Amino acid sequence: MAFWLMKTEPSYFSIDDLKRQKISMWDGVRNYQARNFMRAMKKGDTVLVYHSNKAPVGIAGIAEIVRVAYPDPTQFDVANEHHDKKATLETPRWDAVNIRFVKKFKQVLTLHELKNDPHFETMPVTQKGSRLSVQPVSEHHFKRVYKLGT
Repeated sequence: MAFWLMKTEPSYFSIDDLKRQKISMWDGVRNYQARNFMRAMKKGDTVLVYHSNKAPVGIAGIAEIVRVAYPDPTQFDVANEHHDKKATLETPRWDAVNIRFVKKFKQVLTLHELKNDPHFETMPVTQKGSRLSVQPVSEHHFKRVYKLGT
């Protein structure tokens, strides 16, 4: 089992939205490195759902991968904001995964808290300039996040 962090803007899709839907497609990723991380995900992997761009910024809860990478349908939809004119059904460029709600934290574990905890000094999300929307998380970091978040 692997651990991942996936960023979302809560005004677009939040941990509460995932809780209501129970299972959701995670789409719209348009960075090759993030896409490649999604391609490495396996069913049962654990995801830290990270709220970005709206206070409080940080880890809001946990999800689980229930469907591995497949072509993101939004890349083909000209009416969708994530449409990619270079993508075709024969040569898709972007992937989606499906995630299942597992747990919402009592409160968001903020980026400020992460940055001020020495246990997280090597966690990618705490690094300066870390903008990648999908990132691997070490088991050590996941266990610490879980302890603090629950």
